[in-house]
Amino acid sequence: MQKTALSIVIPLLNEADSLAELQAWIDSVLESSQLSYEVIYIDDGSTDSSWDAISELSRKRNENQNPNPIKGIKFQKNYGKSQALHAGFELAQGTVVITMDADLQDSPNEIPELYQMITEGNFDLVSGWKKKRYDSVLSKNLPSKLFNWAARTTSGVKLNDFNCGLKAYKSEVVKNIDVHGEMHRYIPVLVKNAGYKKITQKEVVHQARKYGSTKFGYERFINGFLDLITIAFISKYGKRPMHLFGSLGVIMFLIGFVIAGYVGSSKLYRMTYDLPYSLVTNNPWFFIALTSMILGTLFFIAGFLGELILRNSHQGTRYKVAEEI
Repeated sequence: MQKTALSIVIPLLNEADSLAELQAWIDSVLESSQLSYEVIYIDDGSTDSSWDAISELSRKRNENQNPNPIKGIKFQKNYGKSQALHAGFELAQGTVVITMDADLQDSPNEIPELYQMITEGNFDLVSGWKKKRYDSVLSKNLPSKLFNWAARTTSGVKLNDFNCGLKAYKSEVVKNIDVHGEMHRYIPVLVKNAGYKKITQKEVVHQARKYGSTKFGYERFINGFLDLITIAFISKYGKRPMHLFGSLGVIMFLIGFVIAGYVGSSKLYRMTYDLPYSLVTNNPWFFIALTSMILGTLFFIAGFLGELILRNSHQGTRYKVAEEI
């Protein structure tokens, strides 16, 4: 059985109006490429007729006996883009996996060159760069530039647009990264942390939204920064939490211990030479020392528990599939 050359993974939420046009565009681009491909739609709990549109596209494809299948997964509820991508990555069978959004803002015309960069350029990941955007400057452009600067600074991955939905991967890459929570924004960092170093970018065309409205609100600003802190921590200490919490705990405990020793020895000195002294509990340094030792102990315990959880954890179900094509 010949292996599929290309898998196109498309997560979506309430994009019924654009799906037929998007699929026709993909087919028109790839029909002359002689590549075998599959298109995988992940309906992330849409409340419109998106699933009906996917089902109809798949039915027509089967009736026409087209060898390039259309597959679909429908989530029971809205789990988020990261979970949708994870499900698509698990289902993908192509040698190269390309992700794109369903809102027609990502151009399928980019697909052949992205495929070529993976297969001939031997890159692990090629990330799209929407250099010229048609989004609002205040609500998207400026926050996006800030996020990308922060991500480059903390991760060392030199990309201009981490959150671009249009990306191409080697199959083994998507099978070896764990996309969860809201980490779809920082997939290039996850790829780097998984040991894949050949990461580059390609300037891609950004289309103005044709149907509907964006599904991301202003809360993504806060979530993005929190996710960046999380991934920065995971990148360095995700597999060794004791190195961070244990070190902090030991340092704080030693600081408290030294201060407590000074307070205690100072009182003993005054008592020995019959100098005026007061109760240790009247000295503010005593409480500073006590607090430091307690916090140090708690940090150490947190690191120890983190190590135990890491070694005994197993991945649970991230989503519940309602239907599948």
